[in-house]
Amino acid sequence: MRGPVSRFLVRWFVSSLGLWIAAGLFSNITYEREPGVITIAGLILALVNTVIKPIVVILSLPAILFSLGLFMIVVNGLMVLLVSWLYEPLQVSSFTSAILAGMVIGLVNYLVTTILDDRKR
Repeated sequence: MRGPVSRFLVRWFVSSLGLWIAAGLFSNITYEREPGVITIAGLILALVNTVIKPIVVILSLPAILFSLGLFMIVVNGLMVLLVSWLYEPLQVSSFTSAILAGMVIGLVNYLVTTILDDRKR
């Protein structure tokens, strides 16, 4: 991953893949079964994570430090809920489902990043 565009494309792919897996695992996350819905939702999530998430992290830094980083799970869930609110075809019906989806996306992100880093070596 050399430039910012390639990093964003990987983030978009990881977000889409994580949302797709989360929708398959949890019945409270649904989307219209049309081509491109998960791809567009992943794009919006990647944009939200690029623009809005850093601001939320800075504002919630005391809670993140106090919880030794566990509050980041809540922040990730809030980002998934925000995408659900911004993009109607993706529906997340509960905050718990959003937190679980954020955890799945984080796990997928970790796995993909690890695979890409191993390939570079």
